Amino acid sequence: MRQRSRTFRARTGVAAALATATLAAGVLAACDLSSGSSGRDPSATSASPSPSPTRVWDSSPRSLAAVGDSITRGFDACMILADCPEVSWATGTDTTVNSLALRLLGPSAVAERSWNLARSGADASDLPEQMARAAAHKPELVTVMVGANDACADTVDRMTPVEDFRASLEAAMATLRKGAPKAQVYVSSVPDLKRLWSAGRGDALGSRIWELGICASMLGDAQDLSVQAEQRRDTVQQRVVAYNGVLEDVCAEDDRCRYDGGAVFDYRFTGEQLSRWDWFHPSRDGQQRLAEIAYRNITAAQAPRAGS
Repeated sequence: MRQRSRTFRARTGVAAALATATLAAGVLAACDLSSGSSGRDPSATSASPSPSPTRVWDSSPRSLAAVGDSITRGFDACMILADCPEVSWATGTDTTVNSLALRLLGPSAVAERSWNLARSGADASDLPEQMARAAAHKPELVTVMVGANDACADTVDRMTPVEDFRASLEAAMATLRKGAPKAQVYVSSVPDLKRLWSAGRGDALGSRIWELGICASMLGDAQDLSVQAEQRRDTVQQRVVAYNGVLEDVCAEDDRCRYDGGAVFDYRFTGEQLSRWDWFHPSRDGQQRLAEIAYRNITAAQAPRAGS
């Protein structure tokens, strides 16, 4: 994910430190500190439009393009500081993950009818360009997972403003509609970063790795429980909830779009589902859980509702 103001794109400068640290890796205990449900801001001023009675949804699309960030690229799931698209929840070929593409298209069709256009380091401002590339393939389904980099800045002041986040999402949808008007869109919520901090802060290795600069806005100074640190984390959490509200709203304006109802935000990632190299990105197991959530929501007769 992005280095200059986005802290997911660590590079070779920290590789040695990470490799050394992982020799002592243990199992991350799963603490569950609930920090809100569904990832939707109940005080948001823009209410979601009521679902259209004629909303179109095909639960068995025959081609798939994925856009977004390093989560969809499988970053740090197979090796340190590297993408691993074969384990991507959306388009991967690894049968242990059983990606969305494998479930919907079958193994023989994944290579020809699925495209992973996500990029490690991407934030919402990159979506219009990714959507243009997706539209060129004329996919029947486009998956979107973005927003974590927008919140995971070096400081809270550098997080993407909510209005800019919305403008990027709207531009991306307009771009897709221009090039692929009948493509369906499945939008995943942004993960609950505060719950991840709560789960990992008790592990000495995990919190040490975070000090190298991973999502500093939320995970920096993981052991600091001062009022100031708590306010900083709450500010990031509120921004994530606001982003999810935007994702829901923008998706609701399109008859061929389905939001996950906050399912990814609500999912309680534990050590088994997190990368052993950064204790942040999903591991193979975590990618499998994301694939399960997406497949369940895409094939459901009705769109999921927040908090369900």
